[in-house]
Amino acid sequence: MELMTSVLGSVVAEISRFFCGFIWSETKNSVRFKSNFNDLEKKLELLKDVRYKMENELDDSVSMPKVTGWLTEVEGIQDEVNSVLQSIAANNKKRCGGFFSCCQWSRELAKTLEKVQMLQKEGNSIISMAAANRKAHAVEHMPGPSVENQSTASQNLARIMDLLNDDGVKSIGVWGMGGVGKTTLVKNLNNKLENASSAQPFGVVIWVTVSKDLDLRRIQMQIAHRLNVEVKMEESTESLAVKLFRRLKRTGKFLLILDDVWKGIDLDALGVPRPEVHTGCKIIITTRFLDVCRQMKIDKRVKVQILNYDEAWELFCQNAGEVATLKPIKPLAETVTKKCDGLPLAIIIMATSMRGKKKVELWKDALNELQNSQPENIPGIEDQVYRVLKWSYDSLQGKNMKSCFLFCSLFPEDFSIDISELTKYWLAEGLIDEHQTYDNIHNRGFAVAEYLKDCCLLEDGDPKETTVKMHDVVRDVAIWIASSLEHGCKSLVRSGIRLRKVSESEMLKLVKRISYMNNEIERLPDCPISCSEATTLLLQGNSPLERVPEGFLLGFPALRVLNLGETKIQRLPHSLLQQGELRALILRQCSSLEELPSLGGLRRLQVLDCSCTDLKELPEGMEQLSCLRVLNLSYTKQLQTFAARLVSGLSGLEVLEMIGSNYKWGVRQKMKEGEATFKDLGCLEQLIRLSIELESIIYPSSENISWFGRLKSFEFSVGSLTHGGEGTNLEERLVIIDNLDLSGEWIGWMLSDAISLWFHQCSGLNKMLENLATRSSGCFASLKSLSIMFSHSMFILTGGSYGGQYDLLPNLEKLHLSNLFNLESISELGVHLGLRFSRLRQLEVLGCPKIKYLLSYDGVDLFLENLEEIKVEYCDNLRGLFIHNSRRASSMPTTLGSVVPNLRKVQLGCLPQLTTLSREEETWPHLEHLIVRECGNLNKLPLNVQSANSIKEIRGELIWWDTLEWDNHETWSTLRPFVRAMASHPGQL
Repeated sequence: MELMTSVLGSVVAEISRFFCGFIWSETKNSVRFKSNFNDLEKKLELLKDVRYKMENELDDSVSMPKVTGWLTEVEGIQDEVNSVLQSIAANNKKRCGGFFSCCQWSRELAKTLEKVQMLQKEGNSIISMAAANRKAHAVEHMPGPSVENQSTASQNLARIMDLLNDDGVKSIGVWGMGGVGKTTLVKNLNNKLENASSAQPFGVVIWVTVSKDLDLRRIQMQIAHRLNVEVKMEESTESLAVKLFRRLKRTGKFLLILDDVWKGIDLDALGVPRPEVHTGCKIIITTRFLDVCRQMKIDKRVKVQILNYDEAWELFCQNAGEVATLKPIKPLAETVTKKCDGLPLAIIIMATSMRGKKKVELWKDALNELQNSQPENIPGIEDQVYRVLKWSYDSLQGKNMKSCFLFCSLFPEDFSIDISELTKYWLAEGLIDEHQTYDNIHNRGFAVAEYLKDCCLLEDGDPKETTVKMHDVVRDVAIWIASSLEHGCKSLVRSGIRLRKVSESEMLKLVKRISYMNNEIERLPDCPISCSEATTLLLQGNSPLERVPEGFLLGFPALRVLNLGETKIQRLPHSLLQQGELRALILRQCSSLEELPSLGGLRRLQVLDCSCTDLKELPEGMEQLSCLRVLNLSYTKQLQTFAARLVSGLSGLEVLEMIGSNYKWGVRQKMKEGEATFKDLGCLEQLIRLSIELESIIYPSSENISWFGRLKSFEFSVGSLTHGGEGTNLEERLVIIDNLDLSGEWIGWMLSDAISLWFHQCSGLNKMLENLATRSSGCFASLKSLSIMFSHSMFILTGGSYGGQYDLLPNLEKLHLSNLFNLESISELGVHLGLRFSRLRQLEVLGCPKIKYLLSYDGVDLFLENLEEIKVEYCDNLRGLFIHNSRRASSMPTTLGSVVPNLRKVQLGCLPQLTTLSREEETWPHLEHLIVRECGNLNKLPLNVQSANSIKEIRGELIWWDTLEWDNHETWSTLRPFVRAMASHPGQL
């Protein structure tokens, strides 16, 4: 190709030289000669263009007979042009020939010109034919099963198609766990594009299989083959990237599908134009790892979920055949299907392996093998399911990440694992660096859990914000891996299978982790069992267990984690003292536990959880636990005392939880001799999380509270009500005041760093709020949530007071008011504290019988731009949500914007006097959910035709909906499809 460029270029140059020299001067009167010469020059240039297109758009042309022949003829034109040039040159030297020679040369030029034109025409025909063939095969069919009858997959497919048609989306990541059907889904997408015929949006769709071991050269070869680009053996990856880039740029619109991506791919190194730069280019990747989507800066992600049960059963029957529906087999087949937990790959392999097997015994055996995580006895399961999922495990990066994952398999099937508790286990096992602060350890635990979720090895638990769980098949694979390891993490998992006793023969020397949690074990072996390598022993959730024999624990000298929670044990054996390696002792919800042996020998203990036990006093030797970092004594309702000497001994304590405990912290004057006081907590220099019950409101003047600022989170409860819950929430800063007379009380210091404040059944709120407003030298900027419940206060200013001079709660986001029996308007409360509600997002008002309007402003325009949710129930006299009592009201323009422009959810219930939600001209442009129950006098909604763009549901009684008034029928008909009927009783709200 390069030779032809040179030849054609030299021919044109030579003709030009001669034409401009001697020939022109000698034949200036020969019009035909001149015309032929000029035409030849132009056609040779055009032939060069055709040759260039042939080289760059038909790189496999050397294998095509027509193209090969054409190139041969083009190269042969050199001889003919050279012959003419030689004749012209010879006559030029002799200066002979005259008119007759000129005519002869003219005829030679005409013959050459005719051949050049013929080659040009033939070349264009070949290029056109090749372009037509490429268009006809823009998409190559990908064999695979259809997802047409799977609603979940069909919804995902429709979602991806919508994203492909969105010009603003350049790249799509289809991600999910191994075996969930990502490739099948995208194959269906590919084939749907193939059937698009004339509507095909892409000039070419390129399918590339990437696989675990990233090989750029192999990927480039797949792209080159799809584009018919010639690749030379000696061509480098960089050179090929340039060639592919140029070709793809000329291709126009194309879709690149990268299937089974395990790590981020550099598109520049690959030779693929970046979709954000090249108009019309789009990329789809399938991957198991969310982090790959992040690395490749994917615009939109579509997670492929497991099948629901109906889909799973249908898929199982398709692959198992009619045997699955036989009467004696069907219950077993259904159980096997449930065990596959919606994972398509496991369902297909399991069903296929049982196809045609009609003996009940075979099905029972297969189910037993599945439940025991023994895939080797079921054809195909180990190689095609377990090993496929194990690849995700093998790809985990980071120190101890694999051990953290395998630890999660110790919990029962479908068990929501609390991440905070999991973090304590990981810390005790040495899987998280213990030299960090507990705050950082807590954050690290959540980061590890999130990473494992991103790798599709864990999923959200319930609640999803604080727990994780394992898919059943992933758990089986983890157990299979852990049970086969000879070193490091070999596990014995017998959790959640209703065992009544422990098998001594299974507890082998090399086992490192043992879980018998959530069974029905009644007793433990009363002799040492040689488990010298075991570091974790989980026995929680065995409610019949009443005793831990003295000799049992002697067989676990290396134990770091011991959980005996949720059992009926009354005491622990003294052999516990010999567990010198123990880091975490969990006794939560041992409701019969009244005493503990001396713990002085557990010098390395970092976590002690005795919450929800009947301990009356703390054990001897606790003051020696200088390494203890977390002490949970929440809901110890029998705890009588907490010795002051313990506080000074627990020098490493970072988390102390005692909400719901019988022991109240107070000032020294009100405490017994030798008991710890609130002031004593100041000596815990490492303390970052504190949740305790206070004996009374503490004043800064009586106690040194300078240490209070060190806390990153706290929960203080003053009074008789116990709120909150178990677990360490390092984000919470809560103050609860219950059943106290707050007249004249000063609580300002408690609010300086608080995020949430609760008042429950408190009197004297009026005086306390006035005191707060007049004595405060600044605002309480940290406070985001305020709850006031069960109060007869009228919230009316007295003594000529004018309330807060500025907004005391400028960052208030949530306001909850319930059973305030004399409250007439939230504005009254707002005036006390100077509240502007400028950041309010959630507003709840429940059971306030005298309130007529939520908010009313006198002379001030009301604008709650951040309010997103309103919930109002059981307010018998409520007439409307907002009212303007301004003297300027009559002159105010009717074009005023919405009071609540960003309102998204409104829930109204049992409001018999409610007639209006907003001003006449006002609409709620972003409302998504409207729920109305027993509001019979509400006859108009602030909605219009445009509301259908945002509304997702309107729930209410149909009889109420039919009585609503509308400005026009179009609004009614547009919104009607969003209405969901609801029965008239409280349980439906």
